[in-house]
Amino acid sequence: MARNIRTLIYPQTPVAWGHSVGRNSVLKHPQSGAARTLRHAMVSRRSNTPHSLFSGLSALCCALLLLLTGCGGGESNVVTGNRDGVLHYGNGAEPQGLDPHVVTGVPENHIIRALFEGLAVKNPITLEPEPGVAERWEFSDEGRVITFHLNPDAKWSNGEQVTAGDYVWSWNRALHPMTGNEYSYMLFPVVNAEAYLKGEVTDFNEVGVKALDDTTLEVTLNAPTPYFIQLMDHYSTFAVHPETLLQFGEMTDRYTPWTRVANIVSNGAFKLTEWSLNRRIIVEKSDLYWDRDNVSLNKVVFYPTENVVSEERMFRAEQLHYTQVAPLDKIPVYREMPDSPYVQAPYLGTYYYLINTKRPPVDDVRVRKALSMAVDRDKLVRTVLQETAVPAYSITPPDTLGYYPPKLFDYDPEQARALLAEAGYPNGEGWPGIEILYNTQEAHRKIAVAIQQMWKSELGIDVTISNQEWKVYLDAVSQIDFQVARRGWIGDYVDANNFLDMFITGGGNNNTHFADPVYDDLILYKAPKAATREERYALFTEAETMLMEQMPIIPLYTYTSKHLIHPSAEGIYANLMDSLNLKYVKLIPGRSLPEELR
Repeated sequence: MARNIRTLIYPQTPVAWGHSVGRNSVLKHPQSGAARTLRHAMVSRRSNTPHSLFSGLSALCCALLLLLTGCGGGESNVVTGNRDGVLHYGNGAEPQGLDPHVVTGVPENHIIRALFEGLAVKNPITLEPEPGVAERWEFSDEGRVITFHLNPDAKWSNGEQVTAGDYVWSWNRALHPMTGNEYSYMLFPVVNAEAYLKGEVTDFNEVGVKALDDTTLEVTLNAPTPYFIQLMDHYSTFAVHPETLLQFGEMTDRYTPWTRVANIVSNGAFKLTEWSLNRRIIVEKSDLYWDRDNVSLNKVVFYPTENVVSEERMFRAEQLHYTQVAPLDKIPVYREMPDSPYVQAPYLGTYYYLINTKRPPVDDVRVRKALSMAVDRDKLVRTVLQETAVPAYSITPPDTLGYYPPKLFDYDPEQARALLAEAGYPNGEGWPGIEILYNTQEAHRKIAVAIQQMWKSELGIDVTISNQEWKVYLDAVSQIDFQVARRGWIGDYVDANNFLDMFITGGGNNNTHFADPVYDDLILYKAPKAATREERYALFTEAETMLMEQMPIIPLYTYTSKHLIHPSAEGIYANLMDSLNLKYVKLIPGRSLPEELR
């Protein structure tokens, strides 16, 4: 999400949306520009290759079928799901939790956005903001004041009305310094939000969010913020049910039992009915959701499919309608199949390596630059990634709402060796070693191995690689307990700010120790007050130039989304955010996979 969605961070792939807006007046999204930038990486359902490469897996598939469907006996999940309105969804990893103000990952985003709804939601095709809990909103004071008019039919799953007061309480929690919300900076456009988080303002009444009555929420911004409505579909800005949280602890407590099946109160299209750890999570259609008549699915079953090979086998056995990714070595075959279920599209995200800038030897900027210049990104994309990505030389993807980041370096092994020698390691002599940390997933391992080999070949240095399970990896990254760690950031909204504000001093997702007051001033104060888009983008360029000159990260590639989608699943649209709104999904009985996959 991104994403997070968000969210940001994604264990498998590579985790993360105004002016006066109501039901018929929305911000136009320039998705096509980014699509053009990545057009050569884009793949749709196409033609004509044999399935011989799959034949070696036939025994394994049959074994899987024996386990799951009796290998010819009984019905698959897809068949029964199509009949009963149950979507079977590969979710990538077991979620860290379901508290919107605590979690940070993409797997969590998928489930939370089924259970909860924000003031606005994304259109699944255009990504334009649409009414959610707020049925309309309006701007005044030259865009600095937004008045949200809440839908009186918006209900919590216990039957109570969702009120403007719930949002005031929830944003207090999201911004409170004791909560430890890593996405708290999402609300920094709001007057005094940052000051409240830092303890410079202690009375939340001084923050620019007011409940004028039960259905009217007034938000005052520091300056007009073009992307603010987009933020209302990010889970960190969602309302939670105050009374439920307070039954299980204080407002700022983390990971309390309030999110358990028997306790949770939510306001989305679905409600939580089962959470079997490391097995599945089930959500069912809510009878109290305001737009329930337009929700087709009766249930969604989320599976923690961290092993992408197993996930692909489940898909071929028709145990899943949808996968988070496709195995890299299978993509060339899927691309050429007639009526292929493989769908690839541009994706607003960057895959990069975090660097702990306080831990030797990568505390030396010359070492960091040498490591970055010794990576042949074109080769990485061509070989390991099967041409499913675009080489990246900065954190912001190119053509993000018309913004193009600076390119300050290229693959230059000669300059890399010179920098490493200048840092005291000529030809790798005296090198103390470093470790690349990644979360368990085959694609991450392949990337780490390729970079390990490049650094050995070009710089003469030894590098070890280490993997960790998703939750353990997230803890290590949040505590900056690593030297180099893989990371993916998916845009939570379509604006370069979403990538650049990660690296403000003390930012919840700035896991590098990078801190520069000049950078902070550019991103937090000067850019929001820019009079024109050109002036704002020039400030972004200045800030991103500073970031890449100090290089607390090594950008590697710009993402594409890569899913296997069953022909029976409709309403799952490719978009720049890879954003899926489950209330639009429908299942059509009688459709099956191509014969060569079964």
